[in-house]
Amino acid sequence: MTNQLSSKTAIVLGVTPGNMGHAIARRFVDDGASVLIAGRREDPLASVAAEIGAKWQRCDITSEQDLDALVATARDLFGRIDVGVNATGWGLLAPFEETSKDDLDRMAATQFVGPFQFFQRLVQNMTDGGSIIQISSVTASIMFENHAAYMGTKAGIDHVIRCIANEYGHRGIRANSIAPGGVADAPMSAGGLNYPPIQSLYLREIPLGRVGVSEDVASAAAWLAGDESSFVTGQVLHVSGGQTLRRNPSIADLIGATAAEQA
Repeated sequence: MTNQLSSKTAIVLGVTPGNMGHAIARRFVDDGASVLIAGRREDPLASVAAEIGAKWQRCDITSEQDLDALVATARDLFGRIDVGVNATGWGLLAPFEETSKDDLDRMAATQFVGPFQFFQRLVQNMTDGGSIIQISSVTASIMFENHAAYMGTKAGIDHVIRCIANEYGHRGIRANSIAPGGVADAPMSAGGLNYPPIQSLYLREIPLGRVGVSEDVASAAAWLAGDESSFVTGQVLHVSGGQTLRRNPSIADLIGATAAEQA
């Protein structure tokens, strides 16, 4: 535990047990911040809040009413909002030409429109500066087959972050993205990354020679939330062990490795 976030107040949106939002919220509390966590499922939120010592509120990022209520609750609880983190996401694996309109609409609502509207409310309520943090992905900058909708929305919201940094820097508001690579203990990717044939393919593409864990992302978020990063804005911080210097494994490689193991 440190005191680097003492006196800070934070909203962490997109928290479920074991995910990166959970790790970020826990780190913020450990570092002295007052934290309100949010997500779509009440029982898991209540459990995480009790574990880490945070407040909680249900919020669906695609609902403007929920976002309004979330920000109002944070103001009522803490008096101000210093830090806002969006850790929501939805994984969609589909070939480009087979991505349905319904899936595309859901992806856009969850990973572009919803975050955009969350950040609007943060900017409106950060009256004395603040730090906005978007949890993005290395796939916003390096290719991964069958993820066009996911990659496109992540890349798009990263650019929105740059716009916020540019337009609101004069008010002391900083905005940055964190782009994790594979995170072995995150629910979305844990199954594949902890399967030895799959993990070995990823390790070939990571110069530092290991896959990530949620605490790597939480450490980056704590730094961006705190005063030590006070001159950092409009950036995408890649937390990937250097994976962006290389590439993602191809779908053919992943299928081949799995088939060979099962043969």
